[in-house]
Amino acid sequence: MADKEYTYSDVSEHATKKDLFIVVHDKVYNASSFVDEHPGGEEVLLDVGGQDATEAFEDVGHSDEAREILDGLLVGKLKRKEGDPKPKAYEASGSTATTTDSASMGVGVYAIILVGGLLAFGAYKYLQSQQEGQ
Repeated sequence: MADKEYTYSDVSEHATKKDLFIVVHDKVYNASSFVDEHPGGEEVLLDVGGQDATEAFEDVGHSDEAREILDGLLVGKLKRKEGDPKPKAYEASGSTATTTDSASMGVGVYAIILVGGLLAFGAYKYLQSQQEGQ
């Protein structure tokens, strides 16, 4: 059953609470049975019903358990045709690079503070030894 191919037009016809399809990473899921159980509320699913929900799904940062539940709802694959909306590409690597850049910047700030502290301590000790010599 998961081998079935759906067009974007097919998926868009399933956008009601009792008949709800969503697309995540070009896979089609029947979320009808999960609408009432969704921890974020039914409105969240209904807002993306019948369309590509990849960005919304990934932005929330779903758990492994949520991904397993999603796998259980799989009904097929999305067959894209010319004129369909472009896939909402979610690039996890882009957000990871930003996080890495921010983390390395934080490490740089700590390094500067450490070096500044060592220089200040060295200057203090030098001045202290000069005063003792007088």
